[in-house]
Amino acid sequence: MAQVEKRGGLLRKSSASKKPLKEKVVLMYDEIFMTEDPSKCSPRFWEELFLMKVNLEYLEGKLESLDGEELMKIKDNINCLFQHCIQALGEEHPIRVVNALQTLCALIRGVHQKNKSTSGFDIINMLMGFDKAELCMKNLMESLDSLLCAEGSESLKSLCLKLLLCLVTVTDNISQNTILEYVMINSIFEAILQILSHPPSRREHGYDAVVLLALLVNYRKYESVNPYIVKLSIVDDEATLNGMGLVIAQALSEYNRQYKDKEEEHQSGFFSALTNMVGSMFIADAHEKISVQTNEAILLALYEAVHLNRNFITVLAQSHPEMGLVTTPVSPAPTAPATPLGTTPPSSDVISSVELPLDADVQTSNLLITFLKYSSIVMQDTKDEHRLHSGKLCLIILTCIAEDQYANAFLHDDNMNFRVNLHRMPMRHRKKAADKNLPCRPLVCAVLDLMVEFIVTHMMKEFPMDLYVRCIQVVHKLLCYQKKCRVRLHYTWRELWSALINLLKFLMSNETVLLAKHNIFTLALMIVNLFNMFITYGDTFLPTPSSYDELYYEIIRMHQSFDNLYSMVLRLSTNAGQWKEAASKVTHALVNIRAIINHFNPKIESYAAVNHISQLSEEQVLEVVRANYDTLTLKLQDGLDQYERYSEQHKEAAFFKELVSLPCFGLSLCLLGALSQPLGSTVQVSIWGTTTVCQRLMK
Repeated sequence: MAQVEKRGGLLRKSSASKKPLKEKVVLMYDEIFMTEDPSKCSPRFWEELFLMKVNLEYLEGKLESLDGEELMKIKDNINCLFQHCIQALGEEHPIRVVNALQTLCALIRGVHQKNKSTSGFDIINMLMGFDKAELCMKNLMESLDSLLCAEGSESLKSLCLKLLLCLVTVTDNISQNTILEYVMINSIFEAILQILSHPPSRREHGYDAVVLLALLVNYRKYESVNPYIVKLSIVDDEATLNGMGLVIAQALSEYNRQYKDKEEEHQSGFFSALTNMVGSMFIADAHEKISVQTNEAILLALYEAVHLNRNFITVLAQSHPEMGLVTTPVSPAPTAPATPLGTTPPSSDVISSVELPLDADVQTSNLLITFLKYSSIVMQDTKDEHRLHSGKLCLIILTCIAEDQYANAFLHDDNMNFRVNLHRMPMRHRKKAADKNLPCRPLVCAVLDLMVEFIVTHMMKEFPMDLYVRCIQVVHKLLCYQKKCRVRLHYTWRELWSALINLLKFLMSNETVLLAKHNIFTLALMIVNLFNMFITYGDTFLPTPSSYDELYYEIIRMHQSFDNLYSMVLRLSTNAGQWKEAASKVTHALVNIRAIINHFNPKIESYAAVNHISQLSEEQVLEVVRANYDTLTLKLQDGLDQYERYSEQHKEAAFFKELVSLPCFGLSLCLLGALSQPLGSTVQVSIWGTTTVCQRLMK
């Protein structure tokens, strides 16, 4: 008997003498693409259509093959198909509902692909017709809302979310997707919250729900009142907020786990053996080879939650077992297309594993720790624009956290100590710290460690000026809290001071190159004022009097750097150039640092001469410092403990508009295989990185 093959909607016998036969559903599609109403000759046409298994590939391909004029000729039939799809969503027979959802996806994607150069209003007219669009979208959104909230098939809910994600992401610029006006009017916000608040639904659909919410929040957020922003800002249900936090934590944790696995695999492989033979000159190259694709979607969701909802801040500190536990799947997982590392949502096995009872052998963690670990990975490499955006978003989130009073309370809480293993960039002049030697400390220490790590590892030709400014701002805001609340943090402040001085040295040694691109005096002023904060208010937040002595010792020891900085800014402030005003501010800010240097240096030299010592020890210098505080005169500088609060709309609007531009964001739907699965099957669908857009980004 001849075998039957299915290709592109054709049923073809292997015998070449026979003409190929088409599937019935393909024949019905062909009728829709005629100018005549297909139900004229066949009254039960639409009823039968939704009993047929959808051929998404053929339907989308057919739409793509038509030119604009041909498409306009069959507009009435497309409108009719769209309306009958919506009607089928109310059917009791689940097969009809599934097929209707899949067909809607194909229609929305196909028409948008065809009309990319035209306005959204033309697309609305093509899909629904202007006169019926409002009613159509109202019925569609009500049906989707009912399906998402009902106690029905999880596969159906998954398809509903895929359709909504398809609807949101069909245009490169979310804010140009006019169909979303109807999604604003007919809100599905409560349905999303319901998914996040119930553990079974959250395990199945939490990732898609969180990403969908983050995208909807960014629709025309600066042009009109977005109801999703308003509603997200007032959510106070603990189960919902915790559910959202858990989904975000799981996605970030899965990324961290994959990165760690890749890192260990890399270190134990050929390259590790090679570096052992020829030295450490290839360390940087080895690091680049394990760079992974970041997940801006889930990072954006975290940002919106932290920025918009003050109640979400409490979720950051909610304890949970360390993520990334390996569990044995109950059933074999379906094979999925290969995707870039870190771009897929965590599997249901990983998600369910973290909701098990706490294991005494597993270190307790929380969302903030998971985020700090994630940040320590993505902030290592900022050489391309994509990773620069990731690092910037991480620092913006940290900025919002550093400004929040409650967040600072648990960051600095001495009773909440954690061991946070941040990833450190491989560098020739330092050894990798052993995980077991990490101390348990308040979480603010990990934030400061992350900032110090960034400062010392990004002094390079392509200088990330904007990230450095944000990094220093985070440190400043944490110090302002410590000064205000008189928190004496036991932290190795010398590491921060040393990093800041080295950064100043880098700015000076690369003055000509950097000034061609950046106003380095803005950053220099911020660094100098951090030292002024320690000088002026250090007695209120440094842990011991000896810490204050060590600050003075460090300034005196590195006095040459401050002298050189003063010479540079004095030279530029006395010239009538473009940097005169900016350099003058740094000159004035250096007054107390110069006073300390000019006061103590002669006394140290005198002490050495009297005692016939050519090289003083640190303790001897500190002895001179302690003995001469009383005669030191400093000027009171105003505003050191004040800062401008973060404002998205006025300063970050351009960044977020670019971030949610889908080609930059890495968003693209791979729905053909997922949506064609039979009802009830377990489908692991990834909407990240599986199509040509993300493959192009990876090159």
